[in-house]
Amino acid sequence: MSERQERFRRLYAGQFDPLLGYALRRADRPEDAADVVADTFLVAWRRLDDVPDGDEARLWLYGVARRTLANHRRGDGRRSALGERLRQDLASAVPDHAPAVTEQETVRAALLRLADRDREVLELAAWEGLEPREIAEVLGISPIAVRSRLSRSRARLRAVMSEAGNDVASPGHVPNRHSQLVRQEDR
Repeated sequence: MSERQERFRRLYAGQFDPLLGYALRRADRPEDAADVVADTFLVAWRRLDDVPDGDEARLWLYGVARRTLANHRRGDGRRSALGERLRQDLASAVPDHAPAVTEQETVRAALLRLADRDREVLELAAWEGLEPREIAEVLGISPIAVRSRLSRSRARLRAVMSEAGNDVASPGHVPNRHSQLVRQEDR
């Protein structure tokens, strides 16, 4: 081990506990204190020739730790400000999907209360975006039968949703693809 390494090892061993205590008493979180101590000893290693001997070394390390802690706090402030600015930007750029998710779950729950045949024709129309003639082909029935089934199935879905006290049951109210499930007119 070189003389430089040995000097740093002694400095680290003798000053780690006091320096950690100093940082823990001043940092907001223990992990911040650990970062301050690590950064302080990094500076000490790089500037080992500037570190005084004896008790003066502790004071020198406290000074470095004080400046390091101030840098960490400024960095935290910048990160917080940036995070807040990004949250505001995202709030204005990205719509809140929570109402749509809630609505989707409400419609799914109502669909589960319908007979399989009603649910199938509604899902093919709304979720797959199929026209009555296409649904007729999938189900092997006439387009006229599909229109009739769609109309009855939508009425049943509105009734189920009304029983649950959900406003989504009113025609034209649902702003997304689920509106096709409960709208009055058929394609």
